[in-house]
Amino acid sequence: MTPQYLFYILIGILLIEFIWDTYLNHKNAKWYNKPIPKELEGVFDEKEYLKSQDYKKVNYHFSILSSIFSLVLILLFFFLEGFAWVDQWVRTYTENPILVSLLFIGVLMLGNDLISTPFSYYHTFVIEEKFGFNKSSKKLFWFDKLKGLILMLLIGGGLLFVIIWFYEKTAHNFWIYTWGFVAVFSVFINLFYSSLIVPLFNKQTPLEEGELKNAIQDFAQKVGFKMNNIFVIDGSKRSSKANAYFAGFGAKKRIVLYDTLINDLEIDEIVGVLAHEVGHYKKKHTFYNMVLSILTTGLTLFILSLFIDSPMLAKALSVNIPSFHIGIIAFGILYSPISEITGLLMNMLSRKFEYQADNYAKTKYDGKPLISALKKLSKNSLSNLTPHPLYVFMHYSHPTLLQRILNLRK
Repeated sequence: MTPQYLFYILIGILLIEFIWDTYLNHKNAKWYNKPIPKELEGVFDEKEYLKSQDYKKVNYHFSILSSIFSLVLILLFFFLEGFAWVDQWVRTYTENPILVSLLFIGVLMLGNDLISTPFSYYHTFVIEEKFGFNKSSKKLFWFDKLKGLILMLLIGGGLLFVIIWFYEKTAHNFWIYTWGFVAVFSVFINLFYSSLIVPLFNKQTPLEEGELKNAIQDFAQKVGFKMNNIFVIDGSKRSSKANAYFAGFGAKKRIVLYDTLINDLEIDEIVGVLAHEVGHYKKKHTFYNMVLSILTTGLTLFILSLFIDSPMLAKALSVNIPSFHIGIIAFGILYSPISEITGLLMNMLSRKFEYQADNYAKTKYDGKPLISALKKLSKNSLSNLTPHPLYVFMHYSHPTLLQRILNLRK
């Protein structure tokens, strides 16, 4: 195989992924006007239904434009030897291989962020604003971008430095040390993300005393769930969409409710949602997901170690000197079909876990309040009630609203 042949394989993968994703989105869009199943009648009134249709179509057209722009940009970067140009440019500042890789990846990530920011800005302040979801100010938007950039430099740059250092010191065995390092970091993030990272962007306050807290604590006591930390997050300062999530495990576990969730739902509906989250904990879904993620990372790193310093991968991108950063770029594209398969399998498992958590809530609490809550949340977020089955199979980490309701009514 020649470098030129490999170059066109990389281009082919990019084009096939784009065509496949475009096909799936088109199939899904064709189902927007499907009749709403009788089980979902009443989620929207006529005005809300028309609004939801408009919202889905606007987002669909926006996604087409943004994905075409991204594809054209990356193809230009390939054909104009952009990776080689950036590689040569960073080498004018340093010959240290670790710093070269850090600068190279940093420049690409910064460039990608600069290019994607106008799309993010438009989506937030035009599309989300038009449909009443956006609550963020422009000042908050730019502060979030700045804090995200700083975190990327500090945490992302720090992680990358350690990984590249492993590669420079241990060559092909770097994947073993990197795997162990990533595993420890994953556990740390699972334990402390909500208490260390989230406060940089949102205020979390303990749930105040009252009827809601009493109802939650009564349920927790009933099912033997020791819960010391119930927090409310000020999600309403960015969006009107509601959510709740469970973070950490052991003594560090906590339940976080969005203030929008508390405003939108009745007490029994909130407890139903919490019962679902407790179900995830009781069924050890967080632990299983973390273990599977670590195992998948190990497999990916092992395969990467076989190709990372391949001269052919470097020459396919018009670079003469094999290096960590060039190997990462080429391998990332070559590995993407496998990544698509592992992502599909993880989504299938995730949907199974969601059913199990729903069943737990139905058994230990009551399915009716959870059904009511799911309908309200779908209504308030203008969700798609009639997604195409193939799109659901490929992309959904949760069952559809209809599937969840049918399961909860069994």
